[in-house]
Amino acid sequence: MQPIEFTPSPDQYVWTFGGAEPVMEVAPGTALRLWTEDAFAGRVTTPHDKPSQVLNPKELNPQTGPFYVTGAEPGDTLALHFVSIEPARTWAASTTIPLFGALTGTDRTATLQPPLPELTWIYHVDVDRGTATFVAHESDFTLELPLAPMLGTVGVAPALREVRTTLVPDYFGGNMDTPELRAGTTVYLGVNVEGALFSVGDGHYRQGEGETCGTALEGAMHVTLLVDLIKGGAPAWPRFEHDDALLTVGSARPLEDAWRCSQVEMVTWLTELYDVGRLDAYQLCSQLCLSPLANVVDVNYSAVTKLVKDPLPTVAPYGGAHARLRRLAATLTT
Repeated sequence: MQPIEFTPSPDQYVWTFGGAEPVMEVAPGTALRLWTEDAFAGRVTTPHDKPSQVLNPKELNPQTGPFYVTGAEPGDTLALHFVSIEPARTWAASTTIPLFGALTGTDRTATLQPPLPELTWIYHVDVDRGTATFVAHESDFTLELPLAPMLGTVGVAPALREVRTTLVPDYFGGNMDTPELRAGTTVYLGVNVEGALFSVGDGHYRQGEGETCGTALEGAMHVTLLVDLIKGGAPAWPRFEHDDALLTVGSARPLEDAWRCSQVEMVTWLTELYDVGRLDAYQLCSQLCLSPLANVVDVNYSAVTKLVKDPLPTVAPYGGAHARLRRLAATLTT
């Protein structure tokens, strides 16, 4: 199978979930090879760039899409399998931004201290060696970090004609910023509008859990994905599947409410998968779950609940969609 290739022009970027016309209609079973711009829209390129001087606050997290999925209706489940997520540049940028980040005063956590200084780090990326080089500002310290490419953002249009900025994570997906969204992951999203209208972006060449300073190693990406549609079964919150784990993502403020959303979604998923009672599923989740952080900096925070499949009995969520898409991915030609 040959993927359909799409590289947006700058005027085709979208900055919201909902409220944008689709760039293309795709049928379930379609493979897409996409190019995504970095979260800064390519405007941060040197260590001397200050975010307040070079960024347009209305143009952050540009998305590639949205894509209209043939036959998708509210209540269905969109399955997106990420075959590959590959750096498209030999450099990545990270910054400190005034009033943004987990360890500074913000507009929502108001303090009398001045904002942290604006700094930019440009990482040299060696794709062949799989490394990105950190260079300190205040000393001659350098360090090679292993690449761990991921997408910060994948989402569908919200319900009720809502239009949400691409900086927001919520029930529709969006800017979840979890390192769990890597190659080999299948993402299940509830469809809210006809056609689903999904988009992707915000590539990170690596990111720690929590995205503490507010930015990862932001970089453009080549993304290959497979599109599938499952009639009915829409999850309340995003669900992920790896070869070895099931995951749910909740987004809210405060952080414990984001965690609760992800936990409730996992409890619900366990009742569906194993035909057990809600409290029995609650007990299992309590003893087996891991709780990786996604982000603690965005408009909503995002938390992950993760269950390793072993020792759970073998099941095939959504009719074995993940395994089927993994097999289909092996047939792709690039």
